[in-house]
Amino acid sequence: MEHPAFEEVSFHHHTDDATFKRNVKRTTILLSVITVIELAIGLVIYNLHKGDTNRDFLILAFKGVVCILTLAKAYYIVSVFMHLGDEIRNMIMTIVVPLMLFIWFIAAFIWDGNSYKNLRNKYDKHFEETTMPKKHHKADTHEMKPAEKTSGKE
Repeated sequence: MEHPAFEEVSFHHHTDDATFKRNVKRTTILLSVITVIELAIGLVIYNLHKGDTNRDFLILAFKGVVCILTLAKAYYIVSVFMHLGDEIRNMIMTIVVPLMLFIWFIAAFIWDGNSYKNLRNKYDKHFEETTMPKKHHKADTHEMKPAEKTSGKE
């Protein structure tokens, strides 16, 4: 007889093979559909970047949708294929809370790096000149001389 305090820890969730295969197939199809949607949005973002008009807000919105879809895929992968959805709440929190802290660290480092880059570009003009992309010059600003014909013998 098990002690009542360990009933939750010794919880085993068994399903038959048909149910397990159906769940895996459903999750695989869902992940595939989400991936195809992400690829389509990526193609739209690529084509929006090629245009001449300024559509920064639309591009940012599409990138936000891609981030949300990626988080949904990560949730399903961890929940179904790594069986975290069948675990007890304390085990889930043991894994999820450090992951959230890690994501926060990444965001903080990106924000700090961007701030450093902006401050360096503001106060060190040589650094800005050597690392920032140059503007393209139009071809009609420089007069090109036609190539002189040679006699063929040199």
